[in-house]
Amino acid sequence: MSESIVAYRYAKALIDLANQQGVVDEVNKDMSFFEAICDENANFVAVMANPIVRHDKKLSILKKIFENNVNNVTYSIFSVLTKKNREKLIYPIAKEFQKLYNLQTGVQIVQISSSVALTEAQKAEFAKLVSNAISKQVLIEESVDESLIGGYVLRVGDTQIDTSVKKKLNELKLALS
Repeated sequence: MSESIVAYRYAKALIDLANQQGVVDEVNKDMSFFEAICDENANFVAVMANPIVRHDKKLSILKKIFENNVNNVTYSIFSVLTKKNREKLIYPIAKEFQKLYNLQTGVQIVQISSSVALTEAQKAEFAKLVSNAISKQVLIEESVDESLIGGYVLRVGDTQIDTSVKKKLNELKLALS
């Protein structure tokens, strides 16, 4: 079974348990915290995925970092995964959990790439326009890509709107070929 399917199943079970316990917002914060640690520390991710490191050692690492810093429901998934030798799935589960949480709360992640950093007013305008179009609360994830030259690339789910100068130059190049 593919890793993403297994991660989704664990994330679904975790969000169901968190909903039953009434701690879904706390577990969401914990999973965001875990993602941030993984994003900042590649060695931590490597240790969790390394089959040579014993599972009890991995659990002791998780215990030292998270036991007193996260909700018991969140810590329980770490413990279960370690006992089942699936520590490398914790990060993908955290990602899947975030998707499920956003779906449950009506939040849509929107990625915007532009050639220069957007101002707060521009971000707010994008958020307002997209929110009105899709009838969901919007969270903006911005990135700067100087190769776009100008304009922006907006991604909402599977939809992409590309108004970049780079794209227009490529279209002109193809038309002249």
